[in-house]
Amino acid sequence: MSTAEPPKRGGLRGFFSRLASPQSEIEAQELREDADEVGATPIVRCGGRRRFCVAGTLRTVTLRPRGGAPALEAELYDGSDVIDLVWLGRRKIAGIEPGRTVKAEGLVSMQDGRKVMFNPRYELRPGS
Repeated sequence: MSTAEPPKRGGLRGFFSRLASPQSEIEAQELREDADEVGATPIVRCGGRRRFCVAGTLRTVTLRPRGGAPALEAELYDGSDVIDLVWLGRRKIAGIEPGRTVKAEGLVSMQDGRKVMFNPRYELRPGS
């Protein structure tokens, strides 16, 4: 666990802590815990030009041409940061839709100040 993350609290103290926290913070913490369970690296720690495994929930999925060819782009959020997953030459991938939980692996690069993973290997995860 990084020093920036609050410690996990159980029992009555944890219950009241969760009650006092905004819903978005609770969801972000749950996403970080889920990613940790599958052995994924928090997106906030992913640097450019290295391979990483990340996991989270797809926020958006769009079809955006790149260099005249179709490209399916999805924004993955894990509670710590976001990364764009881009499949070049694809218009649609079954199961890749907003709200879906995904684990992805590939080379992370930076493009226009955003983390991007091109043509990642991916695994559709249950639940969300």
